[in-house]
Amino acid sequence: MALWDRIKESASTMQTQLVAKKNDLKSGAFRDASMAMCALVAAADGTIDPSERRRVAQLIAGNEVLQNFPADDLRRRFEQNLDKLTADFDFGKVSVLQEIAKAKKKPAEARAVIQIGIVIGGADGDFDPTERAVVREACFTLDLAPHEFDL
Repeated sequence: MALWDRIKESASTMQTQLVAKKNDLKSGAFRDASMAMCALVAAADGTIDPSERRRVAQLIAGNEVLQNFPADDLRRRFEQNLDKLTADFDFGKVSVLQEIAKAKKKPAEARAVIQIGIVIGGADGDFDPTERAVVREACFTLDLAPHEFDL
């Protein structure tokens, strides 16, 4: 199977698993950690252009699991995290990883946050090494084994 097909299949599988858990994913910690993860993946290479920002915002708005939360609230949280990362990536990353750590207390939420990172990273068909690296780092933040997610 080509790498492109594996990436699309993995993102699709993760999304299916997320939808199955949708009713369990309604906490503020999950919301905050998910938006931090989306921003971290979007800015993984240290920059984010306007088209990438729009694309990720559209993915967030269209994600069935994230529809548990008001779209305006999600967008605001996503943008705040992106602003931290674009102002000073290294310092912003510390803050964003602290937001992701909020999901640590509930293993199902922690796994779902990682899955959202994979879905966002693989949405364009290219889950590149920098995106994989930040999702792997988030795994360590959440005390999850990266190999559990093929990272």
